[in-house]
Amino acid sequence: MATRYDHRGLAALANTLLRKAGLEPALARDVAEVLVEGDLLGKTTHGLALLPSYLQNLMSGKMTPKGRPTVLKKSSTILLLDANYLPGPFVVRRALDWAVPRAKKHGVATVSIRRCHHIACLQAYLEDVTDKGLAILLMCSDPANAVVAPYGGTRGVFSPNPIGAGFPTTGAPILIDTTTSSLSNAQIARKYRAKQKFPFAALQTPSGQPTNGPAVMFKTPPGTIFPLGGIELGHKGFALSIIVEALTNALCGEGRVKKPARWGASVWLQIINPAFFGGTAAFARETQFFAQACRKSKPRPGHPAVRLPGEQSLARRREQLKKGVELHPEIMPALQPWTEKFGIPLPVALKHRK
Repeated sequence: MATRYDHRGLAALANTLLRKAGLEPALARDVAEVLVEGDLLGKTTHGLALLPSYLQNLMSGKMTPKGRPTVLKKSSTILLLDANYLPGPFVVRRALDWAVPRAKKHGVATVSIRRCHHIACLQAYLEDVTDKGLAILLMCSDPANAVVAPYGGTRGVFSPNPIGAGFPTTGAPILIDTTTSSLSNAQIARKYRAKQKFPFAALQTPSGQPTNGPAVMFKTPPGTIFPLGGIELGHKGFALSIIVEALTNALCGEGRVKKPARWGASVWLQIINPAFFGGTAAFARETQFFAQACRKSKPRPGHPAVRLPGEQSLARRREQLKKGVELHPEIMPALQPWTEKFGIPLPVALKHRK
């Protein structure tokens, strides 16, 4: 039987740990809520699994514990921020607070952010926007991270470069959260710790040989991650990665040229109001028709019915809000040294709920 925890208790634990590590209360609240939201959605590599590294970054000075992003440029619909390594969930939420009302007023609002700390699970930000009848695009890159090789290359040049997108329909929203690489850093690290291999060759050795073994990424010299599509179709993922690099690092004006050694995300987000285009109702009607057509597509023999991005995550969220959050087995043991350090009890598991 799975061990489950009340989501409010997990958020309270994360909030307390972050504050004990020196994070300003308003910032800690946002970080805690976004991390738990990641686990509620089933994104277990980008939920509370990130908390130990966040705490370590706070203690070592790699995450800025207080303050607000610096506004570098601003117009009625465009904002450029320097986040000075403030925690990503706080910065992205503030960017959304700025962009959403402006998209409602002007049709489109865009925010570009440099030097932001990790922004956690991209999908955790999307539904709050689609619930308002708006569309959202969200991308990020880490200019200090170069683990993905360009298609045909054997040396890392860029990071996994995730893309998030949310679109309202007349029913459940479509919520996309994917990388433009074959795997994320967190997925690789988890497999490596478990001494497991992937069922497909998403990585390559320094000499360019495909491999499914995550250990190659921890050797000297290290291997690299294939772009999305792998050795056969990785040119497609490579092209998507270029789009992310341009809209994040290049657009904010500070990316890989300076060869930063400190982890820091470049982020791009855009809010689009369908009312200023073909109309809100028409947009939702089209996205719903498309979603239903996809669901009605006859599945491959022996495979389940087609589902849209975010459909499983939202179902898991509803179930875990009711029955409690099922954490990945690594998470509580990783948090225990921090709870002991700060004298905070671990949350009590819930009794089984039907």
